[in-house]
Amino acid sequence: MLEKIIFAGNYEEDEHASMSFYMNKVADVTSKVAVIEFSDDANVQESFKKALKLIGKIDDLNTEDRSVVVKLGVFDHKKEQHTTPSVVSAIINNFNKAPQIFLAESDNYKGTGSERLQIWKQLFNERVVPFNLSDDTDTREVKIADEKICLSHILFKPNVFVSTHALRISERGTILKNLLGLIPDRKKMRFHKKLEATLLDAYEAIGGIDLAVLDGTYTYMGLTTEKAINTNVILVGRDAVAVEAVGAALVGLKPEKIPVIKEAVKRGLGVGDIEEIEVLGSSIESLKERFS
Repeated sequence: MLEKIIFAGNYEEDEHASMSFYMNKVADVTSKVAVIEFSDDANVQESFKKALKLIGKIDDLNTEDRSVVVKLGVFDHKKEQHTTPSVVSAIINNFNKAPQIFLAESDNYKGTGSERLQIWKQLFNERVVPFNLSDDTDTREVKIADEKICLSHILFKPNVFVSTHALRISERGTILKNLLGLIPDRKKMRFHKKLEATLLDAYEAIGGIDLAVLDGTYTYMGLTTEKAINTNVILVGRDAVAVEAVGAALVGLKPEKIPVIKEAVKRGLGVGDIEEIEVLGSSIESLKERFS
């Protein structure tokens, strides 16, 4: 499977240029977040395409020489709190030029990444493959929260990195919190004491998130609960910090008080002020009743 990975440019050069490459690209992208409503699963594909059109498309990401890694956030595969197969399918279909798409997750104390990825097994084929980050022996050592951590080689540029998770009410974040799953070992709880540094060190190590997709088919009442309300909305953007901020505002939180957003803004990784983000499609105000 790994032989099919196609890298653009020189691998060694990319190792050192990861973050500068990403930040140069991000400097050219306005912080736009598309908020699109949909009626049911059948409407998701159309809604996702509309979202991409509103934020300016992804032609620079959807190319024949860049593989795509979709980091799927799922804490417990026996619970429903994760991106739906319909939304993941929409992501896959809009990266139709990518030579390989990796649906990625890692082990945790609830089970292996491979077990959790079975949620999306209906989407697997020759081009779209499950990838357990904890099983990769081809790794690159980086420093995360003062620890030396070996991350899977597929996470680094020039591969495109997509972070997707279910919308939820949590001051710990969602799109950015998903990055905790890049760490391959099961003992991730130790990083909760230094969560913001962990998430953003990981963000910088891999060269950033190229596309952030918050799946609001359901909005969950917390980090691990299955208690949810049906909200049928999807949030998409190139600035992951902005997507995190808009998602937080939608569920009634104050983005400016969320630690990981505050720290990301301080590091210059994105925009966290709702007033400075161009929200396209449905407005936050128009959706308030849906989330009450």
